[in-house]
Amino acid sequence: MGKILLPVGEDNFELLRKNGSYYIDKTGFISELLQDSFKVNLITRPRRFGKTLAMTMLQAFFDIRKDSRSLFCGLEIAGEDRLCSEWMNRWPVLFLTFKDVAGNGFRSSYHQLAFCVSSLCVEHAYLMDSGKVDSDDRNSFARLKAGTASDTELRNSLFLLTRMMYMHYGKPVILLIDEYDVPLAKASEYGYYQEMLDVIRSIMSSSLKTNEFLQFAVITGCLRIAKESIFTGTNHFKVNSIAGNRYKDSFGFTPDEVGQLLSDAGFASRKEDVKHWYDGYRFGNQEIYCPWDVLNYVSDLESDPLMMPANYWKDTSHNDIIKCFIGKMGLEVNDKLERLLAGGCVKVKVNEDSDYTLFNTLKDTRPCEIGYSPEAATEEDFWSVLYLTGYLTAAKPGDCCGKPEPGEIDLKIPNEEVKTIFQDTIVEWFRKSVRSWDKNTLFSAVWNGEEEAVTREMTKLLRRTISYYDYNEAFYHAFLAGLFSGAGYQVESNKEHGEGRSDVIVKNYENGQIAVFEVKRSRKKEELQKDCEQALKQIDDRKYAEEFAEEYDHVLCFGIAFYRKQCRVLLR
Repeated sequence: MGKILLPVGEDNFELLRKNGSYYIDKTGFISELLQDSFKVNLITRPRRFGKTLAMTMLQAFFDIRKDSRSLFCGLEIAGEDRLCSEWMNRWPVLFLTFKDVAGNGFRSSYHQLAFCVSSLCVEHAYLMDSGKVDSDDRNSFARLKAGTASDTELRNSLFLLTRMMYMHYGKPVILLIDEYDVPLAKASEYGYYQEMLDVIRSIMSSSLKTNEFLQFAVITGCLRIAKESIFTGTNHFKVNSIAGNRYKDSFGFTPDEVGQLLSDAGFASRKEDVKHWYDGYRFGNQEIYCPWDVLNYVSDLESDPLMMPANYWKDTSHNDIIKCFIGKMGLEVNDKLERLLAGGCVKVKVNEDSDYTLFNTLKDTRPCEIGYSPEAATEEDFWSVLYLTGYLTAAKPGDCCGKPEPGEIDLKIPNEEVKTIFQDTIVEWFRKSVRSWDKNTLFSAVWNGEEEAVTREMTKLLRRTISYYDYNEAFYHAFLAGLFSGAGYQVESNKEHGEGRSDVIVKNYENGQIAVFEVKRSRKKEELQKDCEQALKQIDDRKYAEEFAEEYDHVLCFGIAFYRKQCRVLLR
């Protein structure tokens, strides 16, 4: 089969269908939604799992101004004649997205919000000429459209629009709000959270709380803000998160859907690669692939059939939450991160009522210190946000040892792509934080040739790290080189010296000294001494130190062996 037209980056259902792009049928979501008796439905999913595409699909299906029969021809929902007769293009629809309300200050975000509402008014400009609409409402509408509305009018804008549409059409309105929490995420990042929360709360309250002009509302976002914080007083309110089975296969791709896509594109042989890198999420009891990643990778395969999987998700979702917590929540959290990176699970309590103020409490300028914990951020917050934003997922029953306690959940890293994000973040954290560690005692011990002191200090610092390669030699090389980098020394790693490649060379030009380190990874704690001796023998046998004898006053050769977070150092 030839190339298929993949909808990479296309989140408008109508355009996707008109362009003939490849579409995995998710119209069953419409039928499932209409079975729900709740007036307000909040659906939370991580970024890049198709929320906006699903919302534009709902708009195309319900909107009374459209004739969408051709768009849905051949899709699952088209087979439900009675439902289509009652609902397809029969209802006034008000759709807006907050994904662009993301300024670096409150005023800029507020103006972006005003522009969103203004654009909405332009789309529904016919209301200005409707004789069925109250004249005072038309005046407020005109100011919203022109961007000159008062703060009160902006906060009540969605209620006003639903009332005007109800009067014009004589039918209650379906309200669709996409990415409702983006303004709050950005506000938290730049420090104006409470101001933006107050505005968003007002908009939600006026449009959702006892709104007699509302048929129902669907709201999407990444996190579920506590109802008391933003949806106060909203009745018939239902939250559909990744923990539940409602709409479990409406967002993201199922294994069968991915298999069909790969077959249609001619890349069925890459199924295991795609599974290893982009599968592993669980929404309720449904296994789910990240659609953004799958589509991007298949698109790249069409250009280069030999291309290996790449990391697409890291460019769409910030990992500040990981960086903020590493090293600040104490050794217990770091130990759990190591367990996750090794392919294991952690049993934790998850709080789905999250608050973006968490990100503010984590933004502390002090160095990461063992035992330091942000005042308002708890370990429960940490795991909850990682779970809800897609960095972790619920493990399948049987994947982990032992049963979780009541209220707990088994979490794991979903796939190789997310694992690389953790690894890269930890490497970056280590490189930055290690500069703030007090290493003077270690340096003094190295240049004075005090092997016991080097052992003690190296072990102390090693316990402050997080293993991201399951304690292999690459991890220990990076740890050792990182300790000396940026401290006024020249550091060389895996360079040719003598008759081979030495692991780490540290040059102290000022004092005319050089330290040669040969690193070994011990399989058992009892083998540390033996492996140190073997490392020193390798330095001698391969003559790593000989070329430095004339240039430096002192050449110190260290054999160093590591076993997990312990080490032993011998000096020759």
